[in-house]
Amino acid sequence: MLQRKMMAGSVFSDDAHKVFAASYPALPAHLTHSLAGHPLLEIEALAELAARMRPEKLEHNAAVDLPLGISNADTPANGLSVHDTIAQIHECGSWVLLKSIEEDPNYASLMRDVLAEIEPLVVPETGSMLRPEGFIFISSPRAITSLHFDPEYNILFQARGSKTMTLFPVADPDIISQEFFEQYFAGGPRNLPWRQEWAARAYPISIVPGEAIYVPLLAPHWVQTHDQVSVSLSLTWRSEWSFHHADACRFNRRLRRIGVSPRPTAIYPKDNKLKSYCQRALTRLGG
Repeated sequence: MLQRKMMAGSVFSDDAHKVFAASYPALPAHLTHSLAGHPLLEIEALAELAARMRPEKLEHNAAVDLPLGISNADTPANGLSVHDTIAQIHECGSWVLLKSIEEDPNYASLMRDVLAEIEPLVVPETGSMLRPEGFIFISSPRAITSLHFDPEYNILFQARGSKTMTLFPVADPDIISQEFFEQYFAGGPRNLPWRQEWAARAYPISIVPGEAIYVPLLAPHWVQTHDQVSVSLSLTWRSEWSFHHADACRFNRRLRRIGVSPRPTAIYPKDNKLKSYCQRALTRLGG
């Protein structure tokens, strides 16, 4: 169980708890929180955090005027170091991602406080909160995060500036094919191609400091900041269901490679345990 150690008071209001409980795990939710203005989420503190982090935990690129469906390989560099990007974030048209912030003791404490508060709502639905991770996005005005999906449950907390996240139905088969899932869980990219006709099924949520978005597992989405520098904290976790889904995708890839057309993986609340256990057994055997 996660244990609260650092923060006094609640991160979420009673109303936010009710909204989250009514939405989790399959529907997006617009929440409120008390993290805006937290000293660990100020630009100066984040620059110091980035200086302490291992280079492989830092990511940055140009992020303005990008196509929604740009591939991971085609995402342009900005010609700056990550530290210079943070220093010039007001004007360099980029975003910076700080990954695995739970490796820093202060940010680990913050994460424990937040996730422990919603744990009683999560566990009855999807079981233990497994492999919690934290990410921080520092973004220039009008920066775009292209269309993609995530294999984790995620709450995105806005601490500075504002942005709009545009979400689509979980595992929408027109947007994410089974072959794309299989490729991703075999180590492939997560960015998705874009078709304009998908805009009709979009669900945009705009957030300002003190607001958050719960992003369901496997829900395609893209993001654009507004006219100010943006700082967002993303806290994620997995479930046993999510790991079974991933292994079932890997098993389907095995079947496809020997000429079998497998049934699509099931979406929550149905499970994928049989395929998952087959995949795990074959992996243990070295297959």
